Amino acid sequence: QVQIAESGGGLVQPGGSLRLSCAASRLTFSNYHMSWYRQAPGKERELVATVTTLGSRVYTDSVKGRFTISRDNAQKTVSLQMNSLKPEDTAVYYCNAKHSVLDNWNYWGQGTQVTVSS
Repeated sequence: QVQIAESGGGLVQPGGSLRLSCAASRLTFSNYHMSWYRQAPGKERELVATVTTLGSRVYTDSVKGRFTISRDNAQKTVSLQMNSLKPEDTAVYYCNAKHSVLDNWNYWGQGTQVTVSS
Protein backbone atom coordinates (compact mmCIF):
# COMPACT_ATOMS: atom_id res chain seq x y z
CA GLN A 1 0.00 0.00 0.00
CA VAL A 2 1.06 3.58 -0.63
CA GLN A 3 2.74 5.33 2.28
CA ILE A 4 3.24 9.09 2.62
CA ALA A 5 5.15 10.40 5.65
CA GLU A 6 5.87 14.04 6.52
CA SER A 7 8.50 15.32 8.93
CA GLY A 8 10.18 18.56 9.96
CA GLY A 9 7.40 20.54 11.57
CA GLY A 10 7.85 22.44 14.80
CA LEU A 11 7.80 25.77 16.59
CA VAL A 12 9.70 28.67 15.08
CA GLN A 13 9.84 32.42 15.66
CA PRO A 14 8.60 34.89 13.04
CA GLY A 15 11.28 35.40 10.43
CA GLY A 16 12.71 31.95 11.01
CA SER A 17 12.96 28.95 8.71
CA LEU A 18 11.84 25.35 8.60
CA ARG A 19 12.30 22.58 6.07
CA LEU A 20 9.52 20.02 5.71
CA SER A 21 10.18 16.66 4.12
CA CYS A 22 7.86 14.06 2.68
CA ALA A 23 8.85 10.50 1.85
CA ALA A 24 6.72 8.30 -0.40
CA SER A 25 6.87 4.56 -0.84
CA ARG A 26 5.11 1.83 -2.78
CA LEU A 27 4.25 4.07 -5.72
CA THR A 28 5.84 5.05 -9.00
CA PHE A 29 6.90 8.42 -7.67
CA SER A 30 7.85 9.94 -11.03
CA ASN A 31 4.23 9.61 -12.22
CA TYR A 32 2.84 11.79 -9.43
CA HIS A 33 2.43 15.51 -9.01
CA MET A 34 3.54 16.32 -5.48
CA SER A 35 2.01 19.10 -3.41
CA TRP A 36 2.03 20.65 0.01
CA TYR A 37 -1.27 21.79 1.50
CA ARG A 38 -1.94 23.44 4.83
CA GLN A 39 -4.93 23.87 7.09
CA ALA A 40 -5.23 26.36 9.93
CA PRO A 41 -7.87 26.00 12.67
CA GLY A 42 -11.30 27.04 11.43
CA LYS A 43 -10.13 27.43 7.84
CA GLU A 44 -10.34 25.24 4.78
CA ARG A 45 -7.35 23.35 3.49
CA GLU A 46 -5.39 25.35 0.94
CA LEU A 47 -2.84 24.41 -1.67
CA VAL A 48 0.56 25.90 -0.83
CA ALA A 49 2.85 24.57 -3.55
CA THR A 50 3.03 21.94 -6.26
CA VAL A 51 5.91 20.42 -8.15
CA THR A 52 4.73 18.51 -11.21
CA THR A 53 6.08 15.33 -12.76
CA LEU A 54 8.10 17.52 -15.13
CA GLY A 55 9.57 19.63 -12.33
CA SER A 56 7.46 22.75 -12.81
CA ARG A 57 6.80 24.65 -9.58
CA VAL A 58 3.75 26.69 -8.64
CA TYR A 59 2.98 28.52 -5.41
CA THR A 60 0.09 30.28 -3.81
CA ASP A 61 0.67 34.04 -3.82
CA SER A 62 1.11 34.35 -0.08
CA VAL A 63 4.27 32.20 -0.05
CA LYS A 64 5.93 33.24 -3.31
CA GLY A 65 9.51 34.30 -2.71
CA ARG A 66 9.59 32.67 0.72
CA PHE A 67 8.88 28.96 0.12
CA THR A 68 10.56 26.54 -2.26
CA ILE A 69 9.23 23.11 -3.19
CA SER A 70 11.56 20.49 -4.64
CA ARG A 71 11.49 16.80 -5.47
CA ASP A 72 14.03 14.01 -5.70
CA ASN A 73 12.66 11.19 -7.84
CA ALA A 74 15.52 8.85 -6.96
CA GLN A 75 14.85 9.22 -3.24
CA LYS A 76 11.06 9.52 -3.68
CA THR A 77 10.97 12.63 -1.56
CA VAL A 78 9.54 16.12 -1.77
CA SER A 79 10.61 19.02 0.42
CA LEU A 80 9.26 22.43 1.32
CA GLN A 81 11.86 24.98 2.38
CA MET A 82 10.07 27.73 4.30
CA ASN A 83 11.89 31.00 4.96
CA SER A 84 10.81 34.31 6.48
CA LEU A 85 7.99 32.58 8.29
CA LYS A 86 5.00 34.57 9.48
CA PRO A 87 2.40 33.80 12.16
CA GLU A 88 -0.18 33.35 9.40
CA ASP A 89 1.85 30.39 8.14
CA THR A 90 0.81 28.48 11.26
CA ALA A 91 -1.07 25.36 10.18
CA VAL A 92 -0.92 21.63 9.80
CA TYR A 93 0.98 20.92 6.61
CA TYR A 94 0.06 17.90 4.50
CA CYS A 95 1.92 16.17 1.70
CA ASN A 96 -0.15 15.01 -1.27
CA ALA A 97 0.62 12.75 -4.21
CA LYS A 98 -1.70 12.83 -7.23
CA HIS A 99 -1.18 10.68 -10.29
CA SER A 100 -0.61 12.80 -13.37
CA VAL A 101 -3.12 10.81 -15.45
CA LEU A 102 -5.25 8.79 -13.06
CA ASP A 103 -6.23 11.67 -10.82
CA ASN A 104 -8.34 9.46 -8.60
CA TRP A 105 -5.05 7.96 -7.45
CA ASN A 106 -4.59 10.53 -4.72
CA TYR A 107 -2.74 9.99 -1.44
CA TRP A 108 -2.22 12.04 1.70
CA GLY A 109 0.21 12.05 4.57
CA GLN A 110 -0.77 12.40 8.20
CA GLY A 111 0.27 16.03 8.50
CA THR A 112 2.92 17.89 10.48
CA GLN A 113 2.30 20.91 12.70
CA VAL A 114 4.05 24.20 11.95
CA THR A 115 3.67 26.94 14.55
CA VAL A 116 5.12 30.41 13.99
CA SER A 117 4.99 32.42 17.18
CA SER A 118 7.11 34.71 19.32
